[in-house]
Amino acid sequence: MQSRVAVQLSQCLAPAFRQATVANSMTNLSLTLASRHTKSVFSTHGSLRFYSDAKYKTIKVPHMADSITEGTLKAWAKQVGEQVEQDEEVASIETDKVDIPVNSPVAGVIRELLAKEEDTVTVGQDLFKIEEGAAAEGGAGEAAPKEPSKAAEAPQASKEPVPSKPAEPAQSPKAPEPSKPTQPSQPPKMSEESKQAAIPPASLGVANRSERRVKMSRMRQRIAERLKQSQTTAASLTTFNEIDMSNLMELRKTYKDDVLKAHGVKLGFMGAFVKASSHALQAVPEVNASIDGDHVVYHDFCDISVAVATPKGLVTPVLRNTERMGIVDVEQQIANLGRKARDNKITVEDMAGGTFTISNGGVFGSLYGTPIINMPQAAILGMHAIKERPVVVAGKIEARPMMYVALTYDHRIIDGREAVTFLVKLKEAIEDPRRLLLNL
Repeated sequence: MQSRVAVQLSQCLAPAFRQATVANSMTNLSLTLASRHTKSVFSTHGSLRFYSDAKYKTIKVPHMADSITEGTLKAWAKQVGEQVEQDEEVASIETDKVDIPVNSPVAGVIRELLAKEEDTVTVGQDLFKIEEGAAAEGGAGEAAPKEPSKAAEAPQASKEPVPSKPAEPAQSPKAPEPSKPTQPSQPPKMSEESKQAAIPPASLGVANRSERRVKMSRMRQRIAERLKQSQTTAASLTTFNEIDMSNLMELRKTYKDDVLKAHGVKLGFMGAFVKASSHALQAVPEVNASIDGDHVVYHDFCDISVAVATPKGLVTPVLRNTERMGIVDVEQQIANLGRKARDNKITVEDMAGGTFTISNGGVFGSLYGTPIINMPQAAILGMHAIKERPVVVAGKIEARPMMYVALTYDHRIIDGREAVTFLVKLKEAIEDPRRLLLNL
């Protein structure tokens, strides 16, 4: 009897067990598929913020120059999540001389910034991470929601007339009561002290006494450091001379249009001064020298640094081998370097080296000055404004366009004779430009 009941019970419960087994198998299969899908989504779907490390590329601080090992991270041009193209600028690093752009070597999306603005970063340091080949999240094709028109916002005017309130009856004005005549009061007299005390503070100019505190840029700090080093290291001395600019100005007036048409550059005075300085440097090699330990290095070539004023400070790009250049060649090189400096595209290589410096304060109206030596060079020439002054020519007083020039030199290796000889050679070449053509 008991065995027959057990058989009937197993026959009744068998379908239920089979359904439970199938359901359990389907559940396990679903969990397995879901797990695999989740892993796939987590590794590929950007919106979940899970990314494969294999797609990351860490960009380091690039090599800048042999003499520069660190800089200040000035600004990020891109932020996390933004798209960047290959060779597009991501950050800029300010160094002692120039700003260095950091470009992305690949296209992708910025995933992590590894430094903050104003941090000091060194060459080879990890700077940011980029997911190569990725696209920015959200896309750029979504249209911005339209603003509701003002006409839709304004309520429609009702066409039904609005009943107005009945007008209240006008009240008759009351007769004014007679007033008693009063004596006019005299204002109290004020002393001089009271009058001064009554003056508001704004009229005394107190509100205009404001000040601002701005951190020096890395370039400005370096300039200040080098100028102070020059003053404390070199035995600086300055000698002067004056130059009659009549012949050079006449040469410029005669040929400036032809030079502009033929070479596409304006003919200025700096080209002639660079060429004349190269001529004088070869005649007086002590001025074209530098000190290295207990040795004096005499340079047989002329690499002249030309001071250029930029919004960030004074920079000195170098003209290489000016002894081989003509005046027009120098003008072309100066125009090119000046344009790069003003556009903040000048490189460290453009300013490396230099054996002599020329500074033209005359373009700003300077009449006289004593420039500071650009170490480790031994001398610097200062040009000043051209002014008409009375001079004696063949026993007669005439008004001539004159320029004062100043040569500051390191007296440790340059004596007064060499300094004066250099200025005389410069003066002769500028006052008679034909001497440059004849190498006299």
